[in-house]
Amino acid sequence: MKNWFWLIAVVLFSGQAIAQKTQKDTVQRGAVQIITADSTVISAVDSLTGKKKEKKFFPVPKTATRLALIPGGGQIYNRDYWKLPIVYIAFGGGLYAYYLNSLKYHDYLDTYRSFYDMDPDSPNYGDPIPGYTPDLEKRIRVRNLLNTNSVYTEATRDQAARGKNYWRRNRGFALIVSGLIYTLSIIEANVAAHLKTFDLSEDLTLRVEPKLNQPQMLTPTPGLRLVFNLK
Repeated sequence: MKNWFWLIAVVLFSGQAIAQKTQKDTVQRGAVQIITADSTVISAVDSLTGKKKEKKFFPVPKTATRLALIPGGGQIYNRDYWKLPIVYIAFGGGLYAYYLNSLKYHDYLDTYRSFYDMDPDSPNYGDPIPGYTPDLEKRIRVRNLLNTNSVYTEATRDQAARGKNYWRRNRGFALIVSGLIYTLSIIEANVAAHLKTFDLSEDLTLRVEPKLNQPQMLTPTPGLRLVFNLK
């Protein structure tokens, strides 16, 4: 009789334990489902309220180079609008310097020619004018640096020749500088387009961390190190 009593007690205790475990598992599974549902709702809300990531612009280097044949065209294509004043001021300044030097060159050239017979029908074409002497002076226009003012003075043939050669060299130098600026603007547009094709992540971090082991130090030496993280 006692054996049957203990057998019935064990069976009842085991059934109660199994019921409690089942109930516990059910509660845990319900909690997991709630968490999953919450994460789904959060994800849906984020997708509705979050900002849509814009597609990054990647210029084509060949197209940038072709458009750069027009001064500033490559910079506009690359969306580097802040570079436009630099390109236009530099290139325009070179062309304006060429224009000013050309004006001054022609002023001295006209005076220099006035010492010679420039009539193609004259038998003395190309010879000095009658009565020419090294001290003979002719009227010449002298402009200031930016051609905002000018005066007329007298100059000999040698003075006119030196001024003519001086402003001709300056005009040639201004033309060379303008060509270099134009070439550099094309190269800059091509290089900038290449650099923009590198897809660098925005998740760049820099940390400063302590470091005990230093190069070429036999004993631990305190120091710092810079750590870059690319994500």
